[in-house]
Amino acid sequence: MRQPSLINQKKGLGSAPVYFTAISSILGAILFLRMGYATGTLGFYGVLGVILLGHLITIPTALAISELATNTRVEGGGEYFIISRSFGLKIGSTIGITLFLSQTISIAFYTIAFAEAFQPLFDLFSNHFGFELPRQVVSVPTLFILAYVMLKKGTGSSLKLMYVVNVILLLSLLLFFAGKPLDSVADPSLMTNPNFTFSNRNQFFILFAICFPAFTGMTAGVGLSGDLRNPGKSIPVGTMAATLTGLVVYILVAWKMTVSASPADLVSDQLIMSKIAVFGFIVIPIGLAACTSSSAIGAMMVAPRTLQAIAADKTFPFRRLNIFLARGKGENKEPFNASILSYAIALIFIILGDVNTVAEIISMFFLITYGSLCLISFLNHFGSPPSYRPRFRSRWYVSLAGFILSVWVMFMINPLYTVLAYVTIVVIYLVIEHFNKDKKGLVSIFKGALFQLNRRLQVYMQKHQSTMDSEEWRPAAICISNHSLERDKVMELMKWLSYQHGFGTYFHFIEGYFNRETYRQSQEMLSTLIENQKGRDNTLYIDTMISPSYTSAIAQIIQSPSISGMENNMVVFEYDMRYPKELDRILDNVNLVRDGNFDTCIFASSDRLFYHKNGMHVWITDPDDLNTNFMILLGYIILAHPDWHKSSIKIFIITSKMEDGNEKEDIKQRISSGRLPISIKNIEMVIMPDEKEIHDMVTAHSHSAALTIVGIPDDVINNKSADFFTAYEDMGDILFVNTTQAKDIK
Repeated sequence: MRQPSLINQKKGLGSAPVYFTAISSILGAILFLRMGYATGTLGFYGVLGVILLGHLITIPTALAISELATNTRVEGGGEYFIISRSFGLKIGSTIGITLFLSQTISIAFYTIAFAEAFQPLFDLFSNHFGFELPRQVVSVPTLFILAYVMLKKGTGSSLKLMYVVNVILLLSLLLFFAGKPLDSVADPSLMTNPNFTFSNRNQFFILFAICFPAFTGMTAGVGLSGDLRNPGKSIPVGTMAATLTGLVVYILVAWKMTVSASPADLVSDQLIMSKIAVFGFIVIPIGLAACTSSSAIGAMMVAPRTLQAIAADKTFPFRRLNIFLARGKGENKEPFNASILSYAIALIFIILGDVNTVAEIISMFFLITYGSLCLISFLNHFGSPPSYRPRFRSRWYVSLAGFILSVWVMFMINPLYTVLAYVTIVVIYLVIEHFNKDKKGLVSIFKGALFQLNRRLQVYMQKHQSTMDSEEWRPAAICISNHSLERDKVMELMKWLSYQHGFGTYFHFIEGYFNRETYRQSQEMLSTLIENQKGRDNTLYIDTMISPSYTSAIAQIIQSPSISGMENNMVVFEYDMRYPKELDRILDNVNLVRDGNFDTCIFASSDRLFYHKNGMHVWITDPDDLNTNFMILLGYIILAHPDWHKSSIKIFIITSKMEDGNEKEDIKQRISSGRLPISIKNIEMVIMPDEKEIHDMVTAHSHSAALTIVGIPDDVINNKSADFFTAYEDMGDILFVNTTQAKDIK
């Protein structure tokens, strides 16, 4: 990896700007304007719950950001860069756009709150002239002044101003904690103070939504990533220090308010801190003005850089728009154009919004972003990609908890806003997906996690295989053929078997020794077969097998593990009825398969087309006692595929006894107890005359069936009797089956 030059290291910012940018956003408008109302409404324990719940989301997010920031070279774009380089540009851009909007709305939020610092002047004007001035007379000019400073002076001057306002903020808090309780608090002790309760619980999440933007300030410093000397160090140190500082300060402020003012005072006066603090009438408004202006400055630094990074990745569908927004000004590539757009959006919300409404909107967007960051961290932990080697490590369960809490809190705040927020995310993603098809998307995100999940499931299933086998049977079929391109009916059969209740693996057989040429052929064939199966409704796994002979190939595949995690238990052979000679090599290998306790199926394909509406016929004879349940279960499993949704199973029972209905009643009982969707009227007894053979009866009744299932007696396999199969040459497709173990219909 290319190391930053010494010149860049000298010019870059350290951890302090990250900390002060974050802490000035955390200890901002909500602290001065809404903590008193929240404390008075919910009581100390209620507002403590708000603070702790908020940090149960922000601390995992801060840990996730710190972790991801130390795993990659972080450049400009802050949180957007981290998300996009971890989740891919499609997801990164989707979340990045909502993050940019929330950051831009934050500018409006802090600027509106800044105007509240002039409450004494507004009251004076109202008392003197008889009407109230709109807050926009302060907030709008403030936005223009700050925008001018940002556009003219750049980041450096803004950071110097931020240091000044942080000193003012610290002084304001110290004088607040030094203040004495109001006269309305007769006894500030814990035992008798009525505000040490959890009141108005039904308003908990309403106030949480209003207060949560205060805690989101912890990521403000991440937006400086492009200006940092060592982001991998500065982001974790600055972000975590600011988050923990904010947690302590908010708890102390809530406690101080509880012991210093009555619930009525806290609820009625949004600047109650000015009544408690030493010299509060001047210190608190100045502190409020300082923290809100610094928070606004922080948001004004971060939002344009997020937008600039999104445009630099060519996310937007318009080339000129990407170029315009990505363009930087000066040596440090200040996002001039992106800033103009950001401040214009903020101006709209300043004109239209108020503190509480804007706070709720910000909360929803930030909760989506934070939940996504925690999910990224969790998936990286769970997926364990070798490239994921952060120097700072969180814990997977911490990240998972942060993600779950984010989603849960969103629904608790406002289910409608939550649904609209996720609909917005989906729409943005679909637009980006349409115009950026070549970029990493949803499939790549979960690849590592799915790999780990599949690996663990396979190991688990192997360890518990004997228990699973005793509980129920389901097919795990394997098939091998060297006629994959000429005959695709057997692949259709495998598709049906593996659709819902089973699993299927199809091998294309290449006869020969493994070498460079045969391997090349196998890969070309595999690509062709996979491409041919795209767009079809199946879960069939396809592979190739290179082996010197058909027998050695069979021996290899029956010993190879199944990727499904359950052991293979059935082998499907196939041949074309027009070429009965192919039966010879099948019958030569059936006993090899049976020696491994595999069920055997021999699929005889005809030159007829499938007509599923003609139904599936299952034939049961006296020698088929072991095969009966196996054939019925196979018919049911195949019928579950959508190809057969307008079809049905018909069962024929061949008997030589004119009035013996025991077999039919037995089959009815099996079907009824097994809850199989086979109509009783589709069970038919067929009396076979002495001069007729079984194949005569099957041909007479099932000549037009889409698929016929016939049992193979053991003596046919032992004697390698090809005549048994060729006797059905006038039929359509037939599946001959033989099982080594009885199957229960549960």
